Amino acid sequence: MDYVTLGRSGLRVSRMGLGCGGHSRLGLARGGSPDNAERIVKDALSLGVNFIDTAETYGTEATVGKALSGVARDSYVLSTKAGISVDDARSRPEDFATRVDAALTRLHTDHVDVFHLHGVSVADYAYARDEIHPALLRLQRQGKLRHIGITEAFAPDPSHAMLAAAVQNDPGMWDIVMVGFNLLNPSARKTVLPHTKSHHIGTLCMFAVRRALSQPETLRELVAKLKADRAIPADGINADSPLDFLADPSVASGIPEAAYRFCLHEPGLDVILSGTGNAEHLRKNAAFLSGPPLPESARARLHHIFKDVDSVSGN
Repeated sequence: MDYVTLGRSGLRVSRMGLGCGGHSRLGLARGGSPDNAERIVKDALSLGVNFIDTAETYGTEATVGKALSGVARDSYVLSTKAGISVDDARSRPEDFATRVDAALTRLHTDHVDVFHLHGVSVADYAYARDEIHPALLRLQRQGKLRHIGITEAFAPDPSHAMLAAAVQNDPGMWDIVMVGFNLLNPSARKTVLPHTKSHHIGTLCMFAVRRALSQPETLRELVAKLKADRAIPADGINADSPLDFLADPSVASGIPEAAYRFCLHEPGLDVILSGTGNAEHLRKNAAFLSGPPLPESARARLHHIFKDVDSVSGN
């Protein structure tokens, strides 16, 4: 496992991060047991993964906290998140003290290394910046959170309108950001990453592999739509197996491996998040996220096809 410094936070983190949300939520969303979910966290640690990301809304904070009980607190980096709203109503700034305390209780710790405002929309950004951020600074001074971050809602905001504005206009406020990025939509390369790099903001990559990059039928439908919308070239793409060239043995074992390595070697992305409830899948993803860059020919072909796409998340 390779490690990197997470921007100006100074945190030393594994390039692979264990994501405890997504479609799996450590397997709990698919009928897995809490014991199995805890084993996934422990297995990740044994593979050298030291960055664990969860959230209030995932319902996995308590599982993560139980799995990490007895593990030296300085041996892992813990990230959690809370949204601006609860039950469709905006939380007041003072509510975040209670919400952070509740998260710390579930996580069995007295502090988190990173606390994000979760899935912030364009409409909510000014409120997050002007009202909630000062409340988080107070909690930071109390030692309950070390670094303040913000995550985008990539599926409804695939062009990064909120996050691009945040890192361009208020880069000093956000130590770490979570950005959607994958080979189908690398648009953050133009709108987000130049600013995170210049201001030493740590970056977490989500959506490296989602449904379109793991389910062939979903990929076929998405590529057909992008063609119809003239978002990608109409020629040179196999309609039945649109990314078949990535499964060539000289490139990768298949699309998921290629997708992870595509993100791993993108300049400006620090941690690539990967979530699962299956131990073998976890090990495979860890191997993918220790792999070399894709061959230049594959990277050039992906750039030719998807360089202008900013309308899909791949979910």
